[in-house]
Amino acid sequence: MAYPEKKKGSEWEVDPRSGFCAANATFYSKRRPVALPAEPDLDVTTFLTSRRHSGTTALIDAATGRRVSFPELWRSVAAVASSLRAPPLSLRKGLVVLLLSPNSIHFPVVALAAMSLGAVITTTNPVNTPAEIARQVADAAPAVAFAPRALVPKLPARPDLPIVLLDDSRLAAAADDDDDDPRILCTIADMLAADPDPIPHPMMEPVRQDDPATLLYSSGTTGASKGVVATHRNLISMVQIIVSRFNPDESDEPETFLCTIPMFHVYGLVAFSTGLLGAGSTIVVLPKFEMGEMLRAIEAYGVTYLPLVPPILVAMLGVGSGKLRLGRVRRIHSSGAPLSREVIEGFRDKYPGIEILQAYGLTETTALGASTDSPEECRRYGSAGLLAPNTEARVVDPDTGKPLPVNRTGELWIRGPYVMKGYFKNEEATRSTLDSEGWLRTGDLCYIDEDGYLFVVDRLKELIKYKGYQVPPAELEALLLTHPDIVDAAVIPFPDKAAGQVPMAYVVRKDGSQLSENEVMKFVEKQVAPYKKIRKVAFVSNIPKSASGKILRKDLIKLATASKL
Repeated sequence: MAYPEKKKGSEWEVDPRSGFCAANATFYSKRRPVALPAEPDLDVTTFLTSRRHSGTTALIDAATGRRVSFPELWRSVAAVASSLRAPPLSLRKGLVVLLLSPNSIHFPVVALAAMSLGAVITTTNPVNTPAEIARQVADAAPAVAFAPRALVPKLPARPDLPIVLLDDSRLAAAADDDDDDPRILCTIADMLAADPDPIPHPMMEPVRQDDPATLLYSSGTTGASKGVVATHRNLISMVQIIVSRFNPDESDEPETFLCTIPMFHVYGLVAFSTGLLGAGSTIVVLPKFEMGEMLRAIEAYGVTYLPLVPPILVAMLGVGSGKLRLGRVRRIHSSGAPLSREVIEGFRDKYPGIEILQAYGLTETTALGASTDSPEECRRYGSAGLLAPNTEARVVDPDTGKPLPVNRTGELWIRGPYVMKGYFKNEEATRSTLDSEGWLRTGDLCYIDEDGYLFVVDRLKELIKYKGYQVPPAELEALLLTHPDIVDAAVIPFPDKAAGQVPMAYVVRKDGSQLSENEVMKFVEKQVAPYKKIRKVAFVSNIPKSASGKILRKDLIKLATASKL
């Protein structure tokens, strides 16, 4: 978003140092705006294939060494799109495709093929329980699911959900007892072998920039998980922002990225299945994170850029006095939670030739809202960086609703071309998060300083950030209350150096119950994904609540941190 046009005198003048306009209490991005395509009929896949760059290899499977060139990638996307459009699937605009998979070189192929048809991609964490996946399937109603055979048992037993195996060979992946599953139509290898139709197909309904492209589930600002709908326009705008950050000059040598971030996550999907491909980057896909395998892939494939979540960076720093072999790595990009000054300086001392960059974003902002793009910017310790290109922000007093100036703390509101369309089938939640002028209420308490740097200091929303994953306390509280020996419960974030925060439960036991801490944790562990597990428990006589019955989490957080449980 460019600065507003000046009116008479200096009424609309923007402070070039902070980006703040006093006349409308709005902060404007100090970064150079990026151009966005104007044509209404344009899908993100077509936009990507039309971009010029100097890249040659698109994808590398870190486990096998298999390489996919850019021409091979686009041919594969076209072939899978043709298979999806043909009977028996007959996939068409508006239908949903479920991707249940760890990181794979097939992941971007399926996502881009489906979106080229106007279908909507929804992803889920492979470690989620069958019950959690079933709830998402019931809400999103996918027309087809892609999954490796090992994960097929996690899919609900619905005859109306056909499955495509993300295994190169049906026979190689077959298990003796389930090879006859009637829901399995074919493998990804079968689709890749198909003859591609022309893109766009003359009989295909046009896909518009305003059409939904992805349906990613997030806890939003409060409560249970919600489906976040992002459009092709949202993704295209993020492609342009990513290209401007990671490969601003077409003549530059493309970067080689190691994909350690889960592709089912908004950052993984947006960066590694769209944006970085648009920059001509090479993406080395790590199917599963393991420190030794990450280091091997860095050396073997000449990785230059390493996106990480903070716990991995902390682990790399704590390996002892020796240095890890990081080959050609020049930049590390951290997201999911802020890095401390101690970590940033400690890493710089150990690896002086490597830049550390950071970013802030939400599923609702299609992954990015602010970032540090240089070592100098990252030295503004504690900051999430400068607002992303084409971005406007307001800092709003949560009590009065009044926009605040520089260095005043309030709720961050963001507006930009990447802000979500809304929450899926949830108009009430959409209205409470997006206003009529397009402002997204992030639920984060922050301030923007005199140089335009964003500092996130707290959260209005009651989410726990465990290793970059969002854990909604309300979900765990509802689960705890199903235990026959639990009368009441509250879940809070507890500070943890390695994970950022861990879920901690305060539990009121039934009279006479001898329920133990370990039993509470085991009860929850059996029913949730590993990142949602309760990792600390304290027993209390009552849960502090407001007059309206709302749990006073801040009181419990103070109690927990003061007692150093």
